[in-house]
Amino acid sequence: MDTDKAYLLGLIIGGGIFGNAEDVFSIRLPYKKWGSYLENPQRAGEIAGDIFRKVGQMFRAIYNLSVQYEATPGGTWTILCEGDTTMIKEDLSYYGIICEGELRGNADLSPIIEELIDDNLKRRFIAGLADTIGSMAKSQRRFTDEHQIISFEIKGYNFKFVCDLCRLLYSINCIPDQINWNHPNIHCTSDPYYIQWNKGFKLRILLDQYAQFGAFAFRTKAETSNENRKLQRKTHIAEICETRDMHITPSTVHPAENDVRLPEIIRGGHYIHFRHFCVVMGCEHAPYCKIKEQFEHLGELINPFPILHKDTYIQIEKILEADSLLSGRNYDIVNINAGSLLKTYNENRNTLLYGTSANNGYPITEILQAVAYVIADDNELSGKRPKGYIRIIERHVNNDQSLSVEVRKPDLLTPLVIVGNGRGALIGARNPDVYRRLVMNSSENEYKLLIRPITEEDLQNA
Repeated sequence: MDTDKAYLLGLIIGGGIFGNAEDVFSIRLPYKKWGSYLENPQRAGEIAGDIFRKVGQMFRAIYNLSVQYEATPGGTWTILCEGDTTMIKEDLSYYGIICEGELRGNADLSPIIEELIDDNLKRRFIAGLADTIGSMAKSQRRFTDEHQIISFEIKGYNFKFVCDLCRLLYSINCIPDQINWNHPNIHCTSDPYYIQWNKGFKLRILLDQYAQFGAFAFRTKAETSNENRKLQRKTHIAEICETRDMHITPSTVHPAENDVRLPEIIRGGHYIHFRHFCVVMGCEHAPYCKIKEQFEHLGELINPFPILHKDTYIQIEKILEADSLLSGRNYDIVNINAGSLLKTYNENRNTLLYGTSANNGYPITEILQAVAYVIADDNELSGKRPKGYIRIIERHVNNDQSLSVEVRKPDLLTPLVIVGNGRGALIGARNPDVYRRLVMNSSENEYKLLIRPITEEDLQNA
């Protein structure tokens, strides 16, 4: 193993795709708008230069392969590696990697990592991954431009790949900032009816941290890193996972937690924070004590119902009819003045309405988001998302002081239903004393949480 081979292995594992042909394989660079020749022709020219001058020269020197490329208007670049591929396949086979399909979906990094015996080899391997799957889009940031990010974006369900990459980064003191796991508890925390949860993994690192310890081979990536960092007012230092504070918000129980594509160690569990996955998978850097402390408050952190689900009125009715617990409810139908709800919110944003005790009921924040959705004009929505829900309600209330919405209150604390304008929404109650009784720890892993379905008896015995 030398530094050039380490780089090429990173590049191939990050984007390599093998088909049936014996004399060619491809490396896909999913650069999207960042690499589009329509969006930025100058950068596209520089990417082409990087492919020929850096990737092409290394492939010729090490594997005697020639390199061509293709680029789409959408920003996906494909490097075509042509010639006798026997040597590269033998190298990959030596590391236990099967040359079929997209490599990163099933690749095990651990045999290669064992061969990366010093920081230079590690940095070059990581550079290969960064040049393929390291997103440099300005949208990759922590909330504002002040914290610029490089995001390693990985398709599929290979949780171990992400763990191994995270450990490799730690080993060169390049501490990741966040991992968005490919799991419904990460990608759809409020809506169990949202089915497009499988958005892949994002392993995110502060650009300042990566600039100090990581590397790029593509000049275009390095230049973009410097440009993005200039948007910041100061340099930021990453904090290790063991000591970082965690902000945890309630999450819904999603049926895809049992998806067969998830690895067994993850499947069937509910996760309250992205670092909870690290704890369950046994990472040495995971904050075990901090996660376990949160187990004392699980009734406040989980919800067996949708925290908020928005859809057409017809679809809401279908959901209610299909669920025996929801269809069996008696609903008290009332028209509630939208202005009075807004006043309640302004007086106390933590208000719970229509509950049976001081610590249960429906959060006013979710109620107002539902109200905004059902009263909004079409041009005030982006898909199902109101464009500023408080402003929408204020505008409509100012135009009509008597504006009201239909609210259906169930006889037990199942979801509240709000309908109007051909749309509807479901809002799950906060009910921590009941929800806590639904949770148990796995017998195989004390940190893995298993949540049973809620029953009518649970709600009646609140």
